[in-house]
Amino acid sequence: MSVELLTLLFFGSLLFFLFVGTPLVFTLGGISCIFLYFTMGPVGFYIVASKFWDSMMSFTLIAIPMYVFMAMLLEKSGVANNLYRMMHVWFGGFRGGLAIGTVAICAVFAAMSGISGAAVVTMGTIALPRMLERGYDKRLAVGAINCGGGWGILIPPSILMVLYAMLTEVSVGRLFASGIGPGILLFALVSIYIGVRAWLQPSLAPALPVEERGDWRLKLESLKAVFLPLFIVFLVLGAIFGGFATPTEAAALGVFGALVASAVHRKLTVAVLSDAAIQTLRLTALVMWILFAAHAFSTAYTTLGANELMNHLMTLVPGGKWGALAFMLVVLLILGMVLDPVGIMLITLPVFLPVVQSYGFDAIWFGVIFIIMMEIGYMTPPFGFNLFYLKSVAPPEVTMSDIYWSVIPYVLVTMLGVLIIILYPDIALYFPNLFFGPVK
Repeated sequence: MSVELLTLLFFGSLLFFLFVGTPLVFTLGGISCIFLYFTMGPVGFYIVASKFWDSMMSFTLIAIPMYVFMAMLLEKSGVANNLYRMMHVWFGGFRGGLAIGTVAICAVFAAMSGISGAAVVTMGTIALPRMLERGYDKRLAVGAINCGGGWGILIPPSILMVLYAMLTEVSVGRLFASGIGPGILLFALVSIYIGVRAWLQPSLAPALPVEERGDWRLKLESLKAVFLPLFIVFLVLGAIFGGFATPTEAAALGVFGALVASAVHRKLTVAVLSDAAIQTLRLTALVMWILFAAHAFSTAYTTLGANELMNHLMTLVPGGKWGALAFMLVVLLILGMVLDPVGIMLITLPVFLPVVQSYGFDAIWFGVIFIIMMEIGYMTPPFGFNLFYLKSVAPPEVTMSDIYWSVIPYVLVTMLGVLIIILYPDIALYFPNLFFGPVK
């Protein structure tokens, strides 16, 4: 059977079972194993098992349950409540200040947790009702939380970055560092959008009344809320970028910081620890299945010769390397509307990465763009995870239609950020080169 027909059957089977609702991990792993058996025989299973065993021996893999456990603890620690109180008194006096302050807290949470859902659920519970009470437009407020919450997978540490690094064999530390510049850029762009929109349409995001803004004593007192988050960020990122610890070892320091934060807020109970541990076990077990499916898929994909075929087809895309990059971004945008980010990573990376390398693009730089596109996937309808996280905690007056429509301007702002990073790669590569030296 020709490579073309095998590739068509392979990807056609994947799409068919995904559309009928078969879980992604079983679809990828099952179909890959079937094709491996009929093309290589039983020896194909030994190859998959060998690759999976190598992954299980990876020291980097330990970082995933650590960062998940840290995020679960932080979600219950009470840090977010104090951060919101600080933001309320400092930013509330400006038009759009509460929304800008909320995305700032989302950025801080991203630097502490490594996952998207924690910031969305926390800010949807704490900040959204208060913004609505003070006359903020529903769609402006919901969109700000939706967008800012997605930064958890971009601003280091990031669990999705750990998976990307494992699948592409790039440095986790360099990838973490590459998320800092784009994270700052996106925060600046979103804040500018909110500020300009509030200035042009004051009724969408009014400033707080004078009596609610707080005096300087209250403002200075509220700054105590920043200490614990900065302590955790310093422990994790300072250890990595200072060369004192690997990303895996820094994850353990992050767990220690989250335990301290929970203890300070008197949330460190047996029930909290048990609940966080159980959720961590579930998510980690899911990741293990995902890695197995990834190895089965990449082995089958290579064995079929599909990688050479897809590379050839990508060269036919008009516009050279920039046309190929634009095509990949469009594919990621479309897939982000219907699949979860990990699934997109498993399906597309074996196809895209050889093309990226053949055109001479930096794998770290492409990784940042890839992660931002996954972030957009978290916030775009119909199946973006953040949409449903928000709906589960939003007040009754916020409809699913409001949540869907709210994402449009924020997606456009984020895409502008992607374009700027493409035009100026040093935004993503400056900090990796600063902390780890230029790639030789």
